[in-house]
Amino acid sequence: MSVPELTAEETAALLAAHPAWELAREGKAIARTFRFRDFSEAWGFMSRVALLAEAQDHHPEWFNVYNRVEVTLTTHDAGETGGLSARDARMAAAIEALLA
Repeated sequence: MSVPELTAEETAALLAAHPAWELAREGKAIARTFRFRDFSEAWGFMSRVALLAEAQDHHPEWFNVYNRVEVTLTTHDAGETGGLSARDARMAAAIEALLA
């Protein structure tokens, strides 16, 4: 089942609402790098994001080295080849709320 991709206007609104995120993969994803004081703080952040991901059934792609966590959000079943969807917008907002 295909998920609707965000329109150009919806993508612009997403980036305006969350300016720390940037387009990636030729506009098919958004990405952000988070930095923390140490590995333990980074791991705690990842644990909280994992709980959000399970609750939303939408899982990020991520990479962690010590205090840095790189997160990429995309919807693999959006459109024909994957892209940004409302799922990514909700996940970005939920991740941002963890940092508030």
